Amino acid sequence: MLQQWPSTSSTLWTLSQGGSCPSLMEHKWLNLSVLRSYTLGLKLENEQSKVFGRQIKRTCLCASQRPRQDSSVKKKAFPQNVDLPPILPKKKKKPYPVPLKKILRESRMNKKLAQMGIEKPLEPPKNGLLVPGLIPAAYDVLDAWKVLIKGVAQLLHVIPVYGCSKCPEVHVAETGHKIQDCLGSANAKRNSSHSWVRGSINDVLLPVESYHLYDPFGRRVKHETRFDYDRIPAVVELCIQAGVEIPEYPSRRRTKPIRMIGKKVFDRGEYVEEPRPWCSADLSALVDFDTHGACERFPPPLLSEVPRIAQETMDAYQTVRSGVQRLMKKYTVKACGYCSEVHVGPWGHNAKLCGEFKHQWRDGKHGWQDATLDEVFPPNYVWHARDPKGPPLTSALKSYYGKAPAVVELCMQAGAQIPEIYKPMMRLDIIIPESDEARLVA
Repeated sequence: MLQQWPSTSSTLWTLSQGGSCPSLMEHKWLNLSVLRSYTLGLKLENEQSKVFGRQIKRTCLCASQRPRQDSSVKKKAFPQNVDLPPILPKKKKKPYPVPLKKILRESRMNKKLAQMGIEKPLEPPKNGLLVPGLIPAAYDVLDAWKVLIKGVAQLLHVIPVYGCSKCPEVHVAETGHKIQDCLGSANAKRNSSHSWVRGSINDVLLPVESYHLYDPFGRRVKHETRFDYDRIPAVVELCIQAGVEIPEYPSRRRTKPIRMIGKKVFDRGEYVEEPRPWCSADLSALVDFDTHGACERFPPPLLSEVPRIAQETMDAYQTVRSGVQRLMKKYTVKACGYCSEVHVGPWGHNAKLCGEFKHQWRDGKHGWQDATLDEVFPPNYVWHARDPKGPPLTSALKSYYGKAPAVVELCMQAGAQIPEIYKPMMRLDIIIPESDEARLVA
């Protein structure tokens, strides 16, 4: 007897031994290998049940129309469109990258261990030792950082970049856009229009510097001694603390870990005299790490080499971002919750240089918290211009435009391939209407 139960995903046929289908009864044992070859996917199950005290044995044949998926292959899907990055208010502290409940829970645990006199468990690099597995990654980041500076400096000779003289807005196109969103000084007199001037490499790669420390676990930088320490790019300082050896910027490599109880370090190892800050008139060995004067150091490239340089610069940008993010998962980087100051090390410095919201209440001290990737290596989002040589962008069609990091936009206009991760924010699948058609769009 053939019974059928309707279902959305599968259909079940049950064949009992007392049925009236002799053709099916002849095939008591079915070949499973043949069943697996079907595209629908079949499944046999032997079930035993009791009906009115009698034990009945039956064979269940399940057929499913769902396509089979290989669980070993995981495809990374990106959303179609994502929101533009929000603009954080200046009259408010930045949100904590780590949940506040987690910070308080760890603080209570450390306080309890300190009250019991138990040493705080530390692992590299929190105890001052290097992580051997991250040393090659640090060298890769530093090499890609050099390629990135050189590539952006060469592309600026070919692709025009404009910056507003009143606010930090940057635009990569033949002319500046006409979107009225300037928040600079005297913007009311200009109806929030930007005042465009020719941009430089610091408009594309925002300079984020940090104090170089010979011993990050040693003496803190005080306000009176801040001029005794060199300021270098935060990416370079992070690579140095991760294991990169630069003779001009030495760093202490500990062989014994530090020991802490609570927030107090009671064993820093043997005392080592810190070398005086490196100062020399010969900057040839350090010029590749900084963006200062990069456009003058590198000549304009040939037009035939522009696409190749753009692709190398794009790949270097991706390498720096992924490498810095990997290093920051282990090595501590602090950022001020009010301003853009960044410090690479376990604790922030004590220089009173913060001038942002409520700095009078803090006597100019920074409000240190864990840094994010965008604070150490800012993307500097700019409006995406689909036709750089076409009409400028207008405020009426602002909701149809997308954004991209300045380096990505610069390399894309020079002929590089757009990475998949930036396509949703650039809104490439949205058709931009004409200015007179925008009001008719629902």
